Amino acid sequence: MAMSKRHRADTALITGASSGIGEALAKRFARGGHRLVLVARNTVKLDSLATMLAAEYGVKVLVQPADLTRPGAAQTVATALKRKRIDIDVLVNNAGVLQQGAFTTTPAMRHQELIDLNVAGLTAMLAQFVPPMCKRGHGRVLNVASVAAFQPVPMLAVYAATKSYVLSLTESLAEEVKDRGVTITALCPGITATGMLASAKVANARLAELPGFLIGDADAVADDGYLACMQGTVIKIPGVVNHAVTLASRATPKWLLRRIVGTLARRAV
Repeated sequence: MAMSKRHRADTALITGASSGIGEALAKRFARGGHRLVLVARNTVKLDSLATMLAAEYGVKVLVQPADLTRPGAAQTVATALKRKRIDIDVLVNNAGVLQQGAFTTTPAMRHQELIDLNVAGLTAMLAQFVPPMCKRGHGRVLNVASVAAFQPVPMLAVYAATKSYVLSLTESLAEEVKDRGVTITALCPGITATGMLASAKVANARLAELPGFLIGDADAVADDGYLACMQGTVIKIPGVVNHAVTLASRATPKWLLRRIVGTLARRAV
């Protein structure tokens, strides 16, 4: 009971909380009784979400707008919370961006944007909030990766590479801090019904032909992520299909996997 009460009083910081899986995670953590700090660039959406969560779940919600692609943004967020004497017990690194298309036809600036947010921004948030967790002797981290982290994905080359980084970093940190009261979890969803998918469909109409069983529900993904985070599971892959694909990719020789995924990717464009 004491542990349960402590979790209800925990403060969870969620990045990319204004839409998609981030918004679903914000709702799930609110339902779990956590106080929230919501981080994203869109202040209007954050304010609206904060008002709704506070009214529906009776939790305290703080909005902290930030553009995590900018150097120093994570430190600015941490400093602002320190001034308000708010300790972060759960860090949810959800903010991320996807780019579909051939590497050679994608502007260099776009490649850098993916790296700045998916890699640099996430790492900077970890650097700001994990050391204090270790010092206090308790804390949880949920890094949102992707099933794309487990294999090369032509036409999503940089995105998949950034998610491989997230997965590798999660596994390494989980071992580093496991004896210090801190758990690190990687949530690896597959294709999920979010605004990100809708944008990808605009860029590639053939994505609209994907069968429904391949597309996950954001709320279900958030439920899986929340429970895995609370249980300290290191890697969580939502959905039976995603599990099967991941297991198959691990059992397939790398050269063959590249050719299979490459052939499928070329047919999808």
